Amino acid sequence: MSTPHVEAIDPSWHPDTLALRSGSQRTHFGEHSEALFLTSSYVFNSAEEAAKRFKGETPGHVYSRFSNPTVDMLQTRIATLEGVEACLMTASGMSAIFLTVLGLLSSGDHLVASRGIFGSTQQFFSQWLPRWGIKTTFVESTDLREWERAFTPETKLVFLETPSNPLTDIFDIQGIANLTHAHQALLAVDNCFCSPALQQPARFGADIIIHSATKYLDGQGRVLGGAVAGAHRIIHEKLYPFLRTVGPSISPFNAWIILKGIETLTLRMFKQSENALKVAQWLKAHPAVSNVNYPGLATHPGYILAQRQQKAGGAIISFELKGGQEQAWSVIDNTQLMSITANLGDTRSTITHPATTTHGRLSDDERAKARISQSLIRLAIGLEYSEDIINDLAVGLNKLA
Repeated sequence: MSTPHVEAIDPSWHPDTLALRSGSQRTHFGEHSEALFLTSSYVFNSAEEAAKRFKGETPGHVYSRFSNPTVDMLQTRIATLEGVEACLMTASGMSAIFLTVLGLLSSGDHLVASRGIFGSTQQFFSQWLPRWGIKTTFVESTDLREWERAFTPETKLVFLETPSNPLTDIFDIQGIANLTHAHQALLAVDNCFCSPALQQPARFGADIIIHSATKYLDGQGRVLGGAVAGAHRIIHEKLYPFLRTVGPSISPFNAWIILKGIETLTLRMFKQSENALKVAQWLKAHPAVSNVNYPGLATHPGYILAQRQQKAGGAIISFELKGGQEQAWSVIDNTQLMSITANLGDTRSTITHPATTTHGRLSDDERAKARISQSLIRLAIGLEYSEDIINDLAVGLNKLA
């Protein structure tokens, strides 16, 4: 059985280069593009070899639920870009969060989380974790003093999104990491909105980095995937046994698609950030808009912190109208260029009404605490010409004005 050739990389290479080269393995055929291994199982040369593989005594693949060459390449690439030791891929972003929380916490443990998170994540923490005896305290502020007050002796994990969904709140990763480690807990940061092209949470003390690879890592809305990255002692020693047993596994085909998507990650993220800043500046001046949430604007409360943590503002904007749901729906329905969908991270711009989509399953009280108003609209800016995006939004907004 031939051994794959692992392409050598230089750690000093720029992230743009690592996004193309890291993690690549070649078979004896010498393929230039990464190979796609569509197989559920692997053949052994003997019963003894099979036994040793299953026990982990010898290297090699066993079963694609938890080991696959294509998936391995993607895991290595994401870990390299995030500046950490290891990564595990999962079937979706939510399964990455599921793997992290259930792989690390037990009944009686306590989780601290920011209130400003994706609706399904908030539901998982507030409605499902209590069934397993895990309590969650939501912090409704970026103030470190509020985070300090949330800790208890049972706190084992802290979870946050920065920028948050959909209000783009910016959290002090280093400050929260210091608090978390002082309480002997682990900090998990959902880096979906920035991707490693714009932000590396591990540089500021995060222990675990989570992605919905469905979003910017793929970048074109093609497949589902999730990622959990961090130190070997967390990823391989604690989370891998849980993934191997429970199996929230990514398809090798999806992993291959995401591998190819990452090749253009930096190009996309900076161009989409550039477009988003132009759109946000235009929205800020529009008379029908009461508030714009975008970390690249100097008026954003987290602007200075974002300048320190991020390389650009990202592609997500949310804004509020001087009206309610009727006005928000009118603006959305008057767009022609933008896609009305709750997904984000595509090369094509998308628009959605969070109160009735991404956060629609939350109670009125939960939405109010998360500051998700009926007048709020979320944009995920793509690669279209920025003036075309602005003109598309202007149709509905000018009618309100």
